[in-house]
Amino acid sequence: IHMTIYSASDDTHFMAASLDILNRNSVQLTLGTNFEEYRDLLAEGRPGHTIGAPFDPERHALNEANSVWIVGRDAEGRIMHTQALRLLDLRQSSLGEYLRHCFKEFPPSGLDIDYERSRYRAGPGAHRIAGRVIYHGEVWMGGAPGQYRGTGLSCVLGRYAFLVAMQRWSPDHVIGFMPKPVAFKGFAERQGYMHAEPGCLRWFIRGEDSPLEGFMVYMSNEDIRFMLDMPLRELVAQQAA
Repeated sequence: IHMTIYSASDDTHFMAASLDILNRNSVQLTLGTNFEEYRDLLAEGRPGHTIGAPFDPERHALNEANSVWIVGRDAEGRIMHTQALRLLDLRQSSLGEYLRHCFKEFPPSGLDIDYERSRYRAGPGAHRIAGRVIYHGEVWMGGAPGQYRGTGLSCVLGRYAFLVAMQRWSPDHVIGFMPKPVAFKGFAERQGYMHAEPGCLRWFIRGEDSPLEGFMVYMSNEDIRFMLDMPLRELVAQQAA
């Protein structure tokens, strides 16, 4: 697999614009690699949320080589944002092949899933994705109703995760899953994702007839470079309009 290192000079403009928006909203970001600590932070900031299976330290050997979490706090020190990244080594198979066997390791959090009825269907992109792949999840932004809406924060926070992934791993791809209603509201675009595969996941909750449909969103290394090179202030101005 061809791998190039993402240089610090590539993200100077992005970081300057990001810090401006974060400072204007009095948001401070912290990164860490201890997921037991992250679980404690979730208990503090999102007491109704169960840590997602892909980032559960009791299920996986998570460390600074293969994972990182990002937590944002507001001016009062309250947790208002989370997201996390984890490296998947797919040098021996495509993402489509991997998820055909392992999609049950990436369920929606906090639901009683009927795994026998649930299914994954690989789209064309999943068959092309391989190598060093970053799974991006645990994405949440809180705050009072309307507090951060239209500020451009979701643009910044999603792209910041891409930047962290590039600086740490320079991955071949970054992927994530999101519920259909969330995707239809344009969240993938605000996060910075350039590709989406609809209907790849169908999760059935025990006792219910209708499944939850999930989209897979993804970015290649080249996509991320392109996205981080775009003028962030213009994207944010468009979102706020």
